[in-house]
Amino acid sequence: MADTTTAPSTDTTLMPADPATKDLVADSNLSDSHGKTTIADMVVSKIAGIATREVAGVYDLGGTAARTVGMLRERIPGSKTNLSQGVSVEVGETQAAIDLQIIAEYGVSIADLATGLRRNVISAVERMTGLEVTEVNIAVSDIHLEGEDDDTTDADNEPAERRVQ
Repeated sequence: MADTTTAPSTDTTLMPADPATKDLVADSNLSDSHGKTTIADMVVSKIAGIATREVAGVYDLGGTAARTVGMLRERIPGSKTNLSQGVSVEVGETQAAIDLQIIAEYGVSIADLATGLRRNVISAVERMTGLEVTEVNIAVSDIHLEGEDDDTTDADNEPAERRVQ
């Protein structure tokens, strides 16, 4: 009769960036004797994008070109918001690295905003995927001023009153 007792696995060396998710990451097995779980870059990108939008002080994600394409895409009937706009990720077997490009609200402390973003993104990605987040890089590409909106109304498109006759 074969010995059926097994020793606990000692090859788990993941150390999550957020201590609150330490147990979740350490206990997640993306690969075991029953099979392998792979997580697509797009999944991590969407999770990070949603987690970024949840943080107060973030006006939008992406640079000027990405936001312009996003606005055009949203005007097409039946299209959906791109939740991974402004987010790029690199996903390995057990780790993920995330880059965010954001537009911050005017008046918000960018250092505090970055800290909050890192905390929220790391927590969400590690909790939902079991991947260790090794880094979250944040690029602030612009500041949004109140009253400065990208969406223009029909009144904004009317020609200005002529100053001369």
